[in-house]
Amino acid sequence: MEGRTVPTLVKDEELIKKRRNQMIKSAVSLFKQKGFHRTTTREIAQTAGFSIGTLYEYIRQKEDILYLVVDSIYEQFCSRMEEAVSQGGNSGERLHNGIRAYFKLIDDMQDEMLVMYQESKSLNKDSLQYVLKKELLLTSIFEQLITDCVDENICHLSKEEIHAFAHNILVLGQMWAFRRWALHSLYTIEEYTELQMKLMNVREKIPI
Repeated sequence: MEGRTVPTLVKDEELIKKRRNQMIKSAVSLFKQKGFHRTTTREIAQTAGFSIGTLYEYIRQKEDILYLVVDSIYEQFCSRMEEAVSQGGNSGERLHNGIRAYFKLIDDMQDEMLVMYQESKSLNKDSLQYVLKKELLLTSIFEQLITDCVDENICHLSKEEIHAFAHNILVLGQMWAFRRWALHSLYTIEEYTELQMKLMNVREKIPI
């Protein structure tokens, strides 16, 4: 899926990747503390360890950094999810593994998740549409896993149920980040994952 191009004055692709990764890390920390609108590009550059002039060699405006942050998060999610579900086993095992991998990713990237959902509204229309398509791409990974289970006669679900099931998985994973202030004192991520799978009747619907 092609995203928009963020302008840069630098030709070295490796250096672009390095500097932008530094910006992303810095921006996530600052956006979490202060929000997108209250964070300045000078603060992002300072936290990243270079000058404001250097920062503007790699981006055009502050919104570009937010776009890079959100795009990077989705890229990591989709890449790591595709890797997790490509492991062997039948479709039921792949779905179970995919749910566990997704919830663990949420746990690993809680700060990024919060920034993404709190601040993505500040993106321009085209950038927002792009990241929303990435969200649907992530949902489609689970839709395909569930569809594979249906095709192999491991379970029997309608198309409408498959869509709802996939969205439920995403939202329940995201809840670990959004309500961590309440959940972390009650469960480990492993306990939370197994509990949610039980509440979704995953094992009953799709036994392995």
